Amino acid sequence: MIVAKNCHTRIGLAGIVVLLATGLSSTVFAAPQLLRCEINEGGETYIADFLPTSDPYTVVAKNVGERFRLKVVMLLNEQAIEYIKIYTYYKDPHSMVLLHVAKYLPPFIQNQPSFAALTGVNYIYSPGLERELQYGCALFNVSP
Repeated sequence: MIVAKNCHTRIGLAGIVVLLATGLSSTVFAAPQLLRCEINEGGETYIADFLPTSDPYTVVAKNVGERFRLKVVMLLNEQAIEYIKIYTYYKDPHSMVLLHVAKYLPPFIQNQPSFAALTGVNYIYSPGLERELQYGCALFNVSP
């Protein structure tokens, strides 16, 4: 689920998840985990939460604004995250165009307690119209 950052309520898991915003410095996480991404596109800021999956083929890309889609695959294998892949697509009038793929492997060490602690800030540009999408993601432990 992607929700605008300036909304007063967040629907779904984001509303009940307690994030460990402190103590992220040089920490390696154990499952269960949540990947929270802050996405900026077209002057709007969105927050998107992603959970691990055991089947990467069932993950659906989420709409970000009118031009982009973001797909995050956080593959869970035997209670540990095997990898995280982030795909960014551009919505062409006739198809989806893959613009960017980022892959992260364990150990997932985050050096700063920031919104982009795992990924840093990524800048992606659409073909033709040169629209910009920015995103940064961080891993959080989720209380069971």
